[in-house]
Amino acid sequence: MSPPVAAAVYIVQTIFSLYLMVVMLRFLLQLVRADFYNPVSQFVVKATNPFLNPMRKLIPGHRRFDVPSILLALIVQMLLLLIVVYLRFEVVLGLPTLVLWSLLGILVTLFNIYFFAIIVDIILSWVAPQSFHPAALLIRQLTEPVMEPARKLLPPAGGIDFSPLLVFLLLNVMNILILNPLAQTLGVPRGLLLGL
Repeated sequence: MSPPVAAAVYIVQTIFSLYLMVVMLRFLLQLVRADFYNPVSQFVVKATNPFLNPMRKLIPGHRRFDVPSILLALIVQMLLLLIVVYLRFEVVLGLPTLVLWSLLGILVTLFNIYFFAIIVDIILSWVAPQSFHPAALLIRQLTEPVMEPARKLLPPAGGIDFSPLLVFLLLNVMNILILNPLAQTLGVPRGLLLGL
């Protein structure tokens, strides 16, 4: 791959991946019933509304499960794959392959969001445990539904919460047992999906 093509791939992956994370955050924040008046939530809402509002008129959500957000995430991931695969390999993906790779890309993005959110939450618990910063509050709201069952299995000992270790262990095991084999089975080129 020539340097200009590599630079173009990098730019496209960065822009689309960041927007995909914002769309997935919108889905997750609604799923966990996070505070939508939080300034960070408001940024996510404003960044996704131009595409989601027209979609909501055609496709309703189902309770807390925001179907339009998942559909938008799928479209963003498909566009990302179409562009990157064409730039790297000069090939246009067929629709079944594109949809399957995109669904896998959404799962990988979901794992990445939780992986980094838990890392930030751990750091904040040591550096600023009583922080009321809007981002810190939102991260806690996002990670708490995952951390609470882990705390029941592995309660804090000596004032130290070891439940994030259990969650990391489970995330890595799922990555090893599910995502990586699935990517190999589907023939996804290494490095095409960020995080695999």
